[in-house]
Amino acid sequence: QVQLVESGGGLVQAGGSLRLSCAASGRAFSNFPWAWFRQAPGKEREFVASIEWSGGSTNYADSVKGRFTISRDVAKNTVYLQMNSLKPEDTAVYSCAPVRAILYPHPPPGFNSWGQGTQVTVSS
Repeated sequence: QVQLVESGGGLVQAGGSLRLSCAASGRAFSNFPWAWFRQAPGKEREFVASIEWSGGSTNYADSVKGRFTISRDVAKNTVYLQMNSLKPEDTAVYSCAPVRAILYPHPPPGFNSWGQGTQVTVSS
């Protein structure tokens, strides 16, 4: 299996920036695309952004296009999410996971290793 550790969250004012990291240990799902998701209190988990592990093609939710950038470091087995121009509605717990495809961002069968996530709070 794979162990995921998300970090980089915090409290920031609207308009500010944060950079999230997701470090994956183990080689399971190493060739899959990876994605960031977020879950606000009382809401379902939603897709944020995805990236091909090789080649770097990306996909974004409409709500974050132009503000967030997903990237990965193959050597470090780490996925990043640069978040700029943050809004209060971006407040959520952010988590990462492998997905079946960047345009079909659902975890593959057999994945059940969600990390603890990292809290992002944007104040107005």
